[in-house]
Amino acid sequence: MMDTIKILVVDDESRMRKLVKDFLVKEGYTVLEAGDGEEALEIFYEDKDISLIILDVMMPKLDGWSVVRDVRLNSRIPIIMLTAKGDERDELQGFEYGVDEYISKPFSPKILVARVNAILRRSNVIEPEVKLSSGGIEIDKAAHTVVIDGNQIDLSFKEFELLTYFMENKNIALSRDKILNNVWNYDYFGDARTIDTHVKKLRSKMGEKGDLIKTIRGMGYKFEG
Repeated sequence: MMDTIKILVVDDESRMRKLVKDFLVKEGYTVLEAGDGEEALEIFYEDKDISLIILDVMMPKLDGWSVVRDVRLNSRIPIIMLTAKGDERDELQGFEYGVDEYISKPFSPKILVARVNAILRRSNVIEPEVKLSSGGIEIDKAAHTVVIDGNQIDLSFKEFELLTYFMENKNIALSRDKILNNVWNYDYFGDARTIDTHVKKLRSKMGEKGDLIKTIRGMGYKFEG
């Protein structure tokens, strides 16, 4: 049950905590709150059932980076960092510390919830969906079939994996590196342009529905179902 999945939201701004909490509770999650880094660590070590942490960078008493370093000494729990900065160096620092996602303020709460769902599915906290449906496209992961507007289409293995990944991360901008890591896995060291080739073929096979896969110039792709 979703309401048994606990998420710790850490931010010194009470309005921001309430905004995030309201959307997560609406999705069915149980939300714990902390107003600073010290309180966050106290709650984290007291409650062993927390499944994910949403963590602001700039906070009193103990900042977000310090919390991440402490948590990573003891746990691989997924962490989403929130920051008002759009500095690439901060994002790189976050990933070096073991942060799973990095979201700059202001952000869409709906996108945040979508990323939470995606991370928890990848972590097997949420049971992965066997069937996906969006924009007239239906995927059956068990049968390995794709049906568009009632007609089954034939996709290669990687095209199927690519479309599945897009639909599981609907409305989320995905970089080419992230797509490579999740669809081709971390053992792939080839040219990221292989993604463009596969997307082109996939769009062609999808017909008009291929337009649902949007190109984000200089970054990657986004599925808008």
